Amino acid sequence: MSTFRIEGGHQLKGEVHAQGAKNEALQVLCAVLLTNEKVVISNIPDIIDVNKLIELLESLGVKIERLAPNKMSFQADNLNLDYLTSDDFKAGGKALRGSIMMVGPLLGRFGKGYIPKPGGDKIGRRRLDTHFEGFIKLGATFRYNREEHFYGVEAEQLVGADMLLEEASVTGTANIVMAAVLAKGTTTIYNAACEPYLQQLCKMLNSMGAKISGVGSNFLTIEGVETLTGCDHRILPDMIEIGSWIGLAAMTKSELTIKNVGWEHLGVIPNTFKRLGIQLEKRGDDIYIPAHTQGYEIQSFIDGSILTIADAPWPGLTPDLLSVILVVATQARGEVLIHQKMFESRLFFVDKLIDMGAKIILCDPHRAVVIGHDFKSQLKATRMSSPDIRAGISLLIAALSAQGTSVIQNIDQIDRGYERIDERLRALGAKIDRVDE
Repeated sequence: MSTFRIEGGHQLKGEVHAQGAKNEALQVLCAVLLTNEKVVISNIPDIIDVNKLIELLESLGVKIERLAPNKMSFQADNLNLDYLTSDDFKAGGKALRGSIMMVGPLLGRFGKGYIPKPGGDKIGRRRLDTHFEGFIKLGATFRYNREEHFYGVEAEQLVGADMLLEEASVTGTANIVMAAVLAKGTTTIYNAACEPYLQQLCKMLNSMGAKISGVGSNFLTIEGVETLTGCDHRILPDMIEIGSWIGLAAMTKSELTIKNVGWEHLGVIPNTFKRLGIQLEKRGDDIYIPAHTQGYEIQSFIDGSILTIADAPWPGLTPDLLSVILVVATQARGEVLIHQKMFESRLFFVDKLIDMGAKIILCDPHRAVVIGHDFKSQLKATRMSSPDIRAGISLLIAALSAQGTSVIQNIDQIDRGYERIDERLRALGAKIDRVDE
């Protein structure tokens, strides 16, 4: 098991390139199952979760060719569908939550899709009802083996349907869309997710011959087609990683430039950091963050009340950045209420920050008040364990700003979402080592 050993308190400087978006990659990689033609995808992040999905696709029989760094071709023209009921698939599929998005394309193209109850971050309940209710409305039969925690859907022919989703689930919407593109007739999805990842998936499918309209809105119309073709697709920069670099620059008083961020896809993220008092500049398609040597001050609402930052479906703030925003607030001037609405376990990592000296009041599983130190009291180094991807990067940011040497265990959680993070940090001047224990 590897750990990170971090000597904190050093300013960083330089340029960093944002990796490809993890959440988009998991969707578009599953979409290659919808055609027997070659699909080329570039800007694929080299991270654990994405690599696990690629391994599952390869085991299923997808032909994969590595064309260049972060660029691969996929061809699903001779799949071994028996693999879906094998013990190997049950073991591999449950280790990755993104594997659930294989079900939609398999159901749409082959009339059957199976998946073990998927794993992923331990951040609270993440139910799959939206996915399977959508498949059932398209005409699939659902079954669940409670002993093996194994889901299955089957249909001779999916038929378009009108549906109102109970929640604007990103992965649920993606899964239903991938099933519906090959269904007979027209499907409408109201309360659909409209995150950039979902928009990218729809654009990719349309380039393959699908007929999806309403992309970017919460009302999608899908006219089913008989077959899809191959395509070339490029994954967006990862807005969660971009937000993480912004937070890291502020906490370590570092001067950083984040290259090629895709500003038009960042939504409220830049403005949210500005409300924390963090300066950032748009330079072409780059973000420049100056060294915050005088710190940063949290804004109040216009009536003088304490600022509240909460997650919301797109175009609101993504919940994946609330952990980073929370840790950045620990050294701000002022106070902020962090309201994590979606997951009831995501804020439980704050006890580790409190151990480091942060002033945080955990009100309940969803809300925390942060009282910033204004850098008058440095966080103290400690030994800790990463509970999930986003908490892990937040603890890493805290360690980089802390006084002394910290150790972070269970760093596979960080590697699941951040590509070669230690190497990239060292290139900026960070004192971080990966140690095998």
